[in-house]
Amino acid sequence: MSDFIEHCLGRVLALQVRLYACQARLADCTDTEALHDLRIALRQLRSLLRPLRGLPAVDALEQGAAVLGRLSGPLRDREVLVAELTRLGLVHLAPADEAQRAAGYVAIASSGELADLMLLLDGWPANWREAARQGQLNDVDKRIRRRLRRQQRQLARALRDPAHDRHRLRLLIKRVRYAAETYPAQSRLSKAVQLRLKRAQSALGDWHDHLQWLAQADALASLGPCRAIWLQAQQAAEQRADGALLALYGDFPSVE
Repeated sequence: MSDFIEHCLGRVLALQVRLYACQARLADCTDTEALHDLRIALRQLRSLLRPLRGLPAVDALEQGAAVLGRLSGPLRDREVLVAELTRLGLVHLAPADEAQRAAGYVAIASSGELADLMLLLDGWPANWREAARQGQLNDVDKRIRRRLRRQQRQLARALRDPAHDRHRLRLLIKRVRYAAETYPAQSRLSKAVQLRLKRAQSALGDWHDHLQWLAQADALASLGPCRAIWLQAQQAAEQRADGALLALYGDFPSVE
């Protein structure tokens, strides 16, 4: 196998080891960063696999990572909310207590979704090597370059859409940025461009978090004292996001 194919194999195996460690940390219920680290590993796995869609065993593995990401998302959202309430000195307003969060960690660690993903990862080396032996990976580098260019074109079009959807832009920016981190040679995006992508993603993420918190404040009377603070912060985050998006125009020129 080529060095690049071996590199891809090694990266997936390293992420599997990280996921096993995160599973053990979640089951122990004492590590407040375990869930966050699990989701980072899942994101890196999906970024590695997304440009390889259609190759043997890739689609099932990426889907397994996506399912686990969706399962763990609500608990991570609660963690972020608790961190915000702690920052405001209002942690007593949190809608879930420590015992509930610990139960959530255990549920994810023992979930069928995580077990299924680990089984898929166990079979990955044999499937990947067999695909290489059959010549199915001969053009893998070209495939990745082509798909990363497609992602970048989608972002360029979305940036210039007068009715752009910030939620969709946030998703597209995340995909382009994480793909560039995963496949720097194939993405051909400079460190400066990646930094601007990171800034835009951060501003959009801040805006998105405050939108979610405002929705919860509307639904939960206990969070009412935070509403005015969050509304002001959301409006400021929106302005920062729009400025960060403008800064990306030159990096992703029109493809029309």
